[in-house]
Amino acid sequence: IEIYSLHVDCKVTSRFAHTVITSRIVNRANESREATFEVELPKTAFITNFSMSIDGAVYPGIIKEKTAAQNEYDTAVSQGQSAGLVKITDRKLEQFHVSVSVAAASKVTFELTYEELLKRQLGKYELLIKVRPKQLVKHFQIDVHIFEPQGIHFLETDSTFMTNELTEALTKVQNETKAHILFKPTLDQQKKNSELDETLLNGDFVVRYDVKREATAGDIQIVNGYFVHYFAPQEIPAFPKNIIFVIDRSGSMTGRKIEQTRDALLKILQDLRPEDHFSFITFNNKVVEWKSSLLPATEENVASAAALVQTLTARGGTDINGALLAAVGALEKAQGLPQRSVSLIILLTDGQPTSGERNVEVIQENIQKAISGKYALFCLGFGFDVSYKFLEKMALSNGGIARRIYENADAALQLQNFYQEVATPILMQIEMQYPENSVEGLTKNNFKLFFEGSEIIVSGKISNELDLLPVEIKAQSHTSDLTLKEEAKVKEKEQVFQNQRYIFGNFIERLWAYLTIQQLLEKAISAQEEDQKALEAQALDLSLRYSFVTPLTSMVVTKPQQQEELANKPTEAG
Repeated sequence: IEIYSLHVDCKVTSRFAHTVITSRIVNRANESREATFEVELPKTAFITNFSMSIDGAVYPGIIKEKTAAQNEYDTAVSQGQSAGLVKITDRKLEQFHVSVSVAAASKVTFELTYEELLKRQLGKYELLIKVRPKQLVKHFQIDVHIFEPQGIHFLETDSTFMTNELTEALTKVQNETKAHILFKPTLDQQKKNSELDETLLNGDFVVRYDVKREATAGDIQIVNGYFVHYFAPQEIPAFPKNIIFVIDRSGSMTGRKIEQTRDALLKILQDLRPEDHFSFITFNNKVVEWKSSLLPATEENVASAAALVQTLTARGGTDINGALLAAVGALEKAQGLPQRSVSLIILLTDGQPTSGERNVEVIQENIQKAISGKYALFCLGFGFDVSYKFLEKMALSNGGIARRIYENADAALQLQNFYQEVATPILMQIEMQYPENSVEGLTKNNFKLFFEGSEIIVSGKISNELDLLPVEIKAQSHTSDLTLKEEAKVKEKEQVFQNQRYIFGNFIERLWAYLTIQQLLEKAISAQEEDQKALEAQALDLSLRYSFVTPLTSMVVTKPQQQEELANKPTEAG
């Protein structure tokens, strides 16, 4: 079985990435063989299309509601059910895997399409393409086209498998608003050495970039009656932070985990700003507060905290409820905190609650009641013994996010990177306002906090024949209350994309659908049961209308001889 052609074709238009992977395989044997198509794609992406062509016959993947697809599939395969086609393989990736029997001397073409909205983190967007053909490929190429009307501020490529020879196969062409990256290694360039037919191509191919930002009220783009508004203000002074680290030191954290936590905390302490206030709570079955109140991050206090961190050891149970309530209590009674400041609680745990209150629903209620919208809670789940669902619901209900920390060599770095993302809050209570009577289907437009290096994205549909789309942004900064205004000339904005030949026409509409589905699913996590059903029904409707494989839909892949397999989207919470 020979893969004689493998093309990755990726078009990024205004952060929305549309990737098509085409693999052509021939069976050179004189009997039928199994051909496999394996693609690793970002977890944040939705598959939108798949097809197999065998000897001129096309077998498409059909996207259906998950339960309907499952019932149909169970009927078709009452015995010997094969596993699903998609599974999580890595912290950033999931794998799509399908194989089909190919007759002697026959060919098969596999084609998979997926889409995602690139998220700005720490001041850049990242497009990740996983390369792992497992054999030498005669016609191999990665083709990336980027078009950013705001202008490209910087662009870099990075790869885990590059050699000097392979670098020669990489070309980058770039002007003000466009970039084209082509990676097309010959058979010889792909080889590990001239004697062996082993490939060097195994790992990540990454494109990172950022865009230019001039307008203060962000940038608006419009195509076919749908708009997207990007807002990432710069050069605004940071709010002082009041931050409480709530650290699990139960028995399961023993060894490597507690060491990595210590390493990360020591670095994070160095990154606190003098105007920040901070404290530590460590917990097992007992909850221990480092100091009775939050302290300013002076050199002295940071050094004394570092000394405590050095002595952290792990044993005992896990009282998550008690620890979080103590953190809220400390913020409640804190004296002398700056007038305009941002209060954050960061929980790091690796297990289930085993001491104190153990019922996760009761814990969620207790914490939400105690915080009551005043502070943001971020939950970091270390490893796979945590109930990620519980942490995610608790964070999302309290204005924060959850993140899984993988038990790898770089766990300390993962913790530091997470801290970097929330280290610089520059705006709070952000309201993005649009004319009510002429905009519908608006995505989330109120945000509690904005951290430097990230980006706010709002999208919607302009209902009537508007010439001007006025926007108003209200927010609080450390020094003042801001009101920013901008007017987008609809016709002019539409013009920007007219003459771009490689852009799929309705990309802002698809971006809007992608963002809406993601937000509905996220909202459903922390909603009450009835609301949850309504939110999921809306998300399902959009997933089917725009053909996205989301956690609510399945793709039914039909093979020759009427065999069927299912591709489902896995989630971090399992």
